[in-house]
Amino acid sequence: MSLHPQVVQVLELIKSRNLPPVEEQELDTARAMYVKSSRSLNKFEDVLKVEDKKIQGYKQEITVRIYTPNEEPILPVFIYFHGGGWVIGNVDSHDALCRMFANESQCKVISVDYSLAPEHKFPTGVEDAYLASKWVYEQSEELGIDKNRIAVGGDSAGGNLATIVCYLANQRKEFTLQQQLLFYPSTGFEPTESYIKYCEGHYLTKSTMQWFSLQYFNEPSETRSPLASPILIPDEEAALLPPAYIVTAEYDPLCDGGRNYANKLSDLGVNTTYICYPGMIHGFMCMTALIENGEKAIREAAQYLRRALI
Repeated sequence: MSLHPQVVQVLELIKSRNLPPVEEQELDTARAMYVKSSRSLNKFEDVLKVEDKKIQGYKQEITVRIYTPNEEPILPVFIYFHGGGWVIGNVDSHDALCRMFANESQCKVISVDYSLAPEHKFPTGVEDAYLASKWVYEQSEELGIDKNRIAVGGDSAGGNLATIVCYLANQRKEFTLQQQLLFYPSTGFEPTESYIKYCEGHYLTKSTMQWFSLQYFNEPSETRSPLASPILIPDEEAALLPPAYIVTAEYDPLCDGGRNYANKLSDLGVNTTYICYPGMIHGFMCMTALIENGEKAIREAAQYLRRALI
């Protein structure tokens, strides 16, 4: 289908603001504007309890934000890694999504403020994500979490981190994960048809993606590591990954990468649910105040996880 009318309105709104692209802004400005934009584009819900904790990351302390939707003493948990190209974004930019997901899934949601590039380059973000997941597993009793019902997920760069955490969990054997939910994830760095077709005029652009990569990686060869490109996880390892729920957007440069990864997992026997939302753009799940399908996608993913972790 063509671009959804609500998406067209969002693109026109963004254009009317006449802001320079992320890669042309000062880094602190770009990060602040991303959070400000999130506040204006999203619906916010009350949650029973929200608290921040500091935990030890790979090289420094990081923050995790814990959303508790009800008073049950033990709950399943969804560990969330925000998007933003590994460079921008934080627990505030994805606060609305996590609130809605916690209420709909009736799982605890733990959002991870992993270290960002360029101050902390690859693989610091990966290791922060892994250590945060390990912390949740090890502190499950204190947190009121069933350590046999842990899922990880994220959007865009956060989706990339989520599936890589699943891969590392299998390799290192320090904890187990039951589900992975990936929302328009970054799965590799080889150009695809959707990358070529939609990398201009559809919110996420080629120049921004290239800038993110330059900030995140120490050198281009790192993009060929499975810890950067999940599509390159060896088949025998990928076949051991937990069941996957993968969302893409039709007009997203990353659409084909997400679909290709879903096909890879499915072909290897991993229980995989793949949904492409027609007429949508990258980031639409963080635009719930203006795009109805953003809320729909969050609620459907949350309902999937609620059923999966019963």
